[in-house]
Amino acid sequence: MNEKMITKLEILAESAKYDISCSSSGASRGNKGISSAHKSGICHTFTADGRCVSLLKIMLTNYCMFDCAYCINRQSNDIPRAGFTPRELADLTIEFYRRNYIEGLFISSGIVRSPDHTMERMIRVVTILRNEYGFNGYIHMKAIPGASNELINQAGLLVDRMSVNLEIPTEENLKLLAPDKDHQSIYQPMRQIHQNVLENIEDRKKFRTAPKFVPAGQSTQVIIGATDESDKQILQLTAKLYKRPSMKRVYYSGFIPVNSYDKRLPVVQDVPRVRENRLYQADWLLRFYDFNVDEIVNDQYPDLDLSVDPKLAWAIRNPQFFPVDVNRDSYQKILRVPGIGVKSAKLIVMARRHRKLTFDALKRIGVVLKRAKFFVVCHEMRKFKLLDSSAEYIRLSLQDPPLLEDKQDNISQQLVMEW
Repeated sequence: MNEKMITKLEILAESAKYDISCSSSGASRGNKGISSAHKSGICHTFTADGRCVSLLKIMLTNYCMFDCAYCINRQSNDIPRAGFTPRELADLTIEFYRRNYIEGLFISSGIVRSPDHTMERMIRVVTILRNEYGFNGYIHMKAIPGASNELINQAGLLVDRMSVNLEIPTEENLKLLAPDKDHQSIYQPMRQIHQNVLENIEDRKKFRTAPKFVPAGQSTQVIIGATDESDKQILQLTAKLYKRPSMKRVYYSGFIPVNSYDKRLPVVQDVPRVRENRLYQADWLLRFYDFNVDEIVNDQYPDLDLSVDPKLAWAIRNPQFFPVDVNRDSYQKILRVPGIGVKSAKLIVMARRHRKLTFDALKRIGVVLKRAKFFVVCHEMRKFKLLDSSAEYIRLSLQDPPLLEDKQDNISQQLVMEW
């Protein structure tokens, strides 16, 4: 690799790092060409904060005709600019794969000339990889807002996943920070991808050989903290997006002040990483624990509690739902107990068919008793009474990081448990 290519790689990999909407493949392709993809996903490596690093995450170019206030690649920024030709990026991807550096590609781009022109160039990269090199590995492509439906359709038959980033949750704030964008141009390719996925499912029922359209579905990204939206607004948007079966993940990216000179942006050093984490936990509750948005956040509690996770916060606010009897209550009730996950709840329902469950049995199943003990009764306990006044004790006991033991001891007597 010559020095010019190395310089391009450094610039464009750096420019791409702020897009975190990467995920595993949902497709299975054989080994007739180079590499392979499986429904279980390629062998990702993750950073400490959960971001995927096993893909070649790169921009085709960081030139951009838009001037979004929050974006490092905005038109008015004086930063190093570079761009690959489609052939250069395809060759680079194969070279990295053959050196065992990567197993797939995440490709995005600044918008040059027009959305259609940019999409055509990205499609050309993927076409070279699929058709000339026979590369069957995972490919994730960013769909460009404003691109034609024909190009969206063409790209969807070549890649595993597509993403269209919402960036700012509300239209008003999006127009403030990104005057060249609007939600209509963002939602249009989302709807097109969703419609094509549904049509492709029907086609494959009739013709098994029909090619798959974005088999890993689509994802999107929301920037947190650049504008004043509450967690309630963000999660309401998330819940609407998940009503589309093709939407697999919503990613939450804490605002990073890369353009601190822009007066439209908040004066912050960094959005607390814990807020990102709480939104991901709330997202998990929506997708797998049968919670709705109003149970997690509402008018009284519009933002997530940063000291405890959303499931525990809900349990503390709603003592009337507890205690839960692990030997008698339904799977849905058990699933809502802090410290009990989906797998543990299923194991509890199966195990209690054969014997009465005790605390030791729950521990062997994998229940986090440090949390669950405040909210459940089992075979060993005749009666359990949780007073409203014990909520503070539970919060102090379980918040992260825990407070000093002497602060907990002062209110420990507020928890009443009769054996």
